Amino acid sequence: MTKRSKVFVPVVVTVATVGVAAGAAYVARYRKDDVKELFVAQALERPAARQSYAELAQGLERAGIALFQRAGRAADTPANRGLLTHIIGLERWGQERLRVALGEREFVRDEHHPYKPGAGTTLRELQDLLSQTRSRTVDLARRLNASPPAEGTTVEHNGLGSLTPKGWLRYLTQHADGESRKLRGAKEAKALGE
Repeated sequence: MTKRSKVFVPVVVTVATVGVAAGAAYVARYRKDDVKELFVAQALERPAARQSYAELAQGLERAGIALFQRAGRAADTPANRGLLTHIIGLERWGQERLRVALGEREFVRDEHHPYKPGAGTTLRELQDLLSQTRSRTVDLARRLNASPPAEGTTVEHNGLGSLTPKGWLRYLTQHADGESRKLRGAKEAKALGE
């Protein structure tokens, strides 16, 4: 290997690495809507479209079991109560969007914050509310199965854009699952100083 080729290889690797990083930064800064649309299509809409509303309802029930187990093991900490409050508020908010798809209410562009339980809600009350909230979401999925909206029906998500009712159901399942994984049991909370 010549001296020139020894220098050339690291330069090519460096340029390629910097190019990928620069490309990622460009996409994050200037093409975030494209990335968001890709995420919605690949992670929410495409998988949801392959399922019936009945299957999505069953998926919500199954995911609810794991959700309730995590909530049941959660230590009574402000962080865990805040997380459960967030999950419940967002799911209730999503339920209102599903009611729009069912034609039961007009669309209102609001946030999920008003749907959250009050600040003084106990951990036990939050666990019960979580179960009730998920049961209502499953009920909405079954009602969508019994009376499906017209093909092409979408309802806006404030951050993700328009979602189909099936996309909403998948979103609510995925959101609660992901957020509930952050719940900490007593030993974990103690180790983290909570």
